Amino acid sequence: MKPLKPIIISGREVLPLVEGGKGIAVSNGESSGAWAASGGVGTFSGVNADSYDENGEIIPQIYRGKTRRERHEELIAFAIQGAVHQAQIAHEAAKGEGRIHMNVLWEMGAAERILNGVLEGAGGLIHGVTCGAGMPYRVAEICAAHGVYYYPIVSSARAFRALWKRAYHRFREWLGGVVYEDPWLAGGHNGLSNSEDPNRPESPYPRVAELRRLMVECGLDETPIFMAGGVWYLREWADWLDNPEIGPIAFQFGTRPLLTQESPISDAWKRRLLTLEEGDIFLNRFSPTGFYSSAVSNPFIEELRQRSERQVAYSHSPVGEHEWPFPVGARGRLVYLTAADKLRAEEWVAQGFTEAMRTPDSTLIFVTPAKANEILTDQINCMGCLSACSFSNWAQNDAGTTGKKADPRSYCIQKTLQAIGHSDQTEDQLMFAGHNAYRFKSDPFYANGFVPTVQQLVARIQTGD
Repeated sequence: MKPLKPIIISGREVLPLVEGGKGIAVSNGESSGAWAASGGVGTFSGVNADSYDENGEIIPQIYRGKTRRERHEELIAFAIQGAVHQAQIAHEAAKGEGRIHMNVLWEMGAAERILNGVLEGAGGLIHGVTCGAGMPYRVAEICAAHGVYYYPIVSSARAFRALWKRAYHRFREWLGGVVYEDPWLAGGHNGLSNSEDPNRPESPYPRVAELRRLMVECGLDETPIFMAGGVWYLREWADWLDNPEIGPIAFQFGTRPLLTQESPISDAWKRRLLTLEEGDIFLNRFSPTGFYSSAVSNPFIEELRQRSERQVAYSHSPVGEHEWPFPVGARGRLVYLTAADKLRAEEWVAQGFTEAMRTPDSTLIFVTPAKANEILTDQINCMGCLSACSFSNWAQNDAGTTGKKADPRSYCIQKTLQAIGHSDQTEDQLMFAGHNAYRFKSDPFYANGFVPTVQQLVARIQTGD
């Protein structure tokens, strides 16, 4: 294993080791500050981060607004307050070492307002902003205005080309690096395009080499690339170091930092990570964002699978094979199914899945009355955490809607991520994880349930293991 050489990130020479920013309450000021204190780049999540009262207790994010727009404004206030608080914690924990970055999702609700609010409120405490989940054209302008480096997250050279041509070329001095996130292996939301097969993973090397060639064309020879998704042992990436085809490279770890003493996730979640087997991570498209995402295949995911499997197409009037009437809803309004689908629907109803819910695609899904009530309640309670949500049909526009029916095949992502981030509920909530999470079980570093400190993990990574 070649020794790791420090590189310049966000204006300072640091280890080329980066903590990946992970969603609501999963990567916070304590974990990112510890990573920076170890000489690398710590990244806390700027997505609805936690705030604390004078006693150090988490302030519950309770929404009191009667309308979505009122709750949306509450969400923005929570988000700015929480991210500023986490930046302060990270700054103190880092003790002047390393760099502190914040991760935001471009498709989160009010991303621009929140980003401006946090960078203004945490002036000088945040050195860089990583941003993905969409095409964050304006992140460059916002970060440049605050004197902060920006790090777009892309999954292809083509995506970066579009960002560069449209906006980034005007703010090149603040482009700190480009994060290449493997769309088949990374945890959380993934950047698979419509032209890529989710079942046919591609090697990251040629894709990153192509990204570097494009960056060289743009005069970004010395701008580092962060390799994210699928990174576990650095010895497996030794041929990327000092490689002129790859250029300056840093490695981003999203999954391994989950299992550290500073990680804020519950002990139940940490224990669950140690039991995962290869194949337990499921690449799915249930997210209300519309993106693919990678999560542990647990009862939460299984229920979503089954919900979509209990699905039939319908028409409002008899047409073609859709000639068999079927009553829907409390008023028993008729829709028309095929003969085979009517038999399937009647069988589901007999099993207790008596509620037929309409989807935006002119299909019905069949769920229990309790599940139907939960879905409708969650849709009504929407607080606009995304710029556009297929589940609730909220959209960040004048109309406040996507213009489509709310989709009962999805879920409230804010609700489930808040639940798993603040409780021991690991089986009945969404548990994002990278596809290498199964390696916790076989990695000797974690033998006998050992949970390292961040400093111990960073030291271990530098050995190649």
